[in-house]
Amino acid sequence: MRIAIVHYSASPVIGGVEGVIQAHARLLAEAGNEVVVVAGEGDQKAMPHAVEFERVEAMSSQNPQILQASSQLERGIIPDDFSRLSDELGKALTPILEKMDCTIIHNVFTKHFNLPLTDALYRLLDQGKVRGCIAWGHDFTWTSSHSSSKVRPGYPWDLLRTYRADVSYVVVSMARQQELAHLYGCSRERIQVIYNGVDPDGVLGYFNASRELIERLNLGESDLILLMPVRITQAKNIEYAIKVVAALKSKGVDPRLVVTGPPDPHDEQNMAYYDSLKDLRKKLEVEKEVRFVYESGRNPNQANLVDMHVVGAIYRTADLMLMPSHREGFGMPVLEAGLVGLPVFSTEIPATMEIAHDEVQFIDADQPPESTALKILDWAEHNPVHRLRRRVRQSYTWGAICRQQILPLVTQVAKR
Repeated sequence: MRIAIVHYSASPVIGGVEGVIQAHARLLAEAGNEVVVVAGEGDQKAMPHAVEFERVEAMSSQNPQILQASSQLERGIIPDDFSRLSDELGKALTPILEKMDCTIIHNVFTKHFNLPLTDALYRLLDQGKVRGCIAWGHDFTWTSSHSSSKVRPGYPWDLLRTYRADVSYVVVSMARQQELAHLYGCSRERIQVIYNGVDPDGVLGYFNASRELIERLNLGESDLILLMPVRITQAKNIEYAIKVVAALKSKGVDPRLVVTGPPDPHDEQNMAYYDSLKDLRKKLEVEKEVRFVYESGRNPNQANLVDMHVVGAIYRTADLMLMPSHREGFGMPVLEAGLVGLPVFSTEIPATMEIAHDEVQFIDADQPPESTALKILDWAEHNPVHRLRRRVRQSYTWGAICRQQILPLVTQVAKR
C-alpha cells in the first residue's frame, strides 16, 4: 500500500507525536508498504530506512505566515488571507496525497496549531483527493483547559470538533476515546483506541545481531522466557529443563527455553548428548518452545556462536534463569542474573548457595519436572513485575501494536 503520514513536523524535531510517527513509519515500511511522511518541518536523513519525506513548509505551525494567522485566529479574528493559505496548502498537498491508498493525519483535525491546513485537508476530503483517511488524535483543543480559550464557535474553529463519516478515528487511550466521542457527539464505537508502544531495541539495548536472533527465537509473543546461559554439557542437566518446559506447556502456558552456549563439536560424547536433547525435544513436542542458540543462526545448518553482547540482550529479555545443574564450578550465571535483576531458579549446588544465599528460588531436580513447573507458575502469577512485563511484551511493543492493530486498520481503510 501507498501510505502518507501527515503532521506539522517530523524527525529530527523532538516531540511525543513526532516519535510516534517515526515508529509508525518504520514499522509500516518494514511491512512492505510505500511510506511517505509529509510535514512542514523534518529531514529525509532522519527518516527510517525506505521511508520518504515530503516537506510542505506552510504545514509547519511555526511557519511565519501560519504564526501570524494563528495569532489572529486565537483572538477570534479570521485572517483576510485565510482562504489563500488554505488553497495554497491544498494545491501543494494534492499531488502527494491523491495517489495514496491511505493517509494518516496526526492531530491536525483536533488541534488549532494550523487551521488553514485543517481546512485544506477537509476540502481535499470533500473533493475525493484524500482517500482512506485516518485521523489520529493525541490531543484536543476544544476540551483542553489550556487551549480551549483559543477557539470560538463557528468556522473555521468548528472544524476541530466536526465528525466526518468518511474518516476513521483513532485515539491513544480510552479516556481520549470518551472525550472525543463527547466532543463529536458520536458513539465511542466509532473511535478506535490504539495505544502508543515501547521500542525494545532502545529500552533493552538491542543491536542488529541481538534483535535478529531474538526475532528468530520468537520470544516476544511467549508467556514465559526461561534462560540457560550455559554450554551444552551433561553437568547442566538440560534434559530436566526440557521436561519442565513440556510440563509448563501442558498447563496451557506458551514458554520458551533458550540455551545460549554451544556443545563441543570436537567431543563425540558431548555431541551425542546434544543430539539426545534434540531427540527429547521432539519426543515431548516442544521443538518450538526449546531453542538452542547454536542452531538458531541465519543458516540453521551452520553453528551459531554468539558473544556476551548478544547473551546480555537475552538476559535482559528473559523472565527468569533456570539452573537445574548437577554441579557448577563457580556459578557465574548467578552473578550475571543478579546484575540485570533476573530471578534465578537453581538446584542447591554449593556454588549457588555460597554466592546467592537466600536470593535464589531453589528447586530439587530429583523431584518430578511438574513440581518445578508448578513452582515457576506460582511465582509468575503472583509477581506483578513479571505480569506487567509479559503484558507489555505481548501487547504494547511497537511491533505487537503494528501487527495486531495498525496494519489491519490501514488495510481495512485502504480497501474501503
